[in-house]
Amino acid sequence: MAEQTQEKVQPSFFNLFVEGIGYLNRVRVVKPKKGQEFLACTVAAMRGSDSDVCYTKFDCRVSGADAQAIVKRLEDDVTADKTVIIGFRIADIYPETFTFEKGDRKGQTGVSIKGRLLRIKFAKVNGVAIDVPQPERSAERESVPA
Repeated sequence: MAEQTQEKVQPSFFNLFVEGIGYLNRVRVVKPKKGQEFLACTVAAMRGSDSDVCYTKFDCRVSGADAQAIVKRLEDDVTADKTVIIGFRIADIYPETFTFEKGDRKGQTGVSIKGRLLRIKFAKVNGVAIDVPQPERSAERESVPA
């Protein structure tokens, strides 16, 4: 009976995922005043018609060993202003306000969409596909007979 009670007490989560294609930008290590440093990037996700593309920017903390390894691998290409396009999965998005510190909008309030970059499904640098490792779970699913 005690085991059944423990199973019911386990927390449950609501997952919110965003998947798409976008440009990888601003790869950097963030060193907060409190807590551990982390790898971050910006993804400019494409949306709308291919003849009139619009962009939504996500400011992401890179989560997971595979995603971190891929972003680190692509960092030099991003720094060299090469065109880096990725297929991505971002989770746990939320808005955060900030105040512009420079430029024409100095002093004005802006909004940033934050999230965690969990997975990079594919990557291209200047149009050339880059080999991107996929999680082992995908291989397991593919090997299961239908």
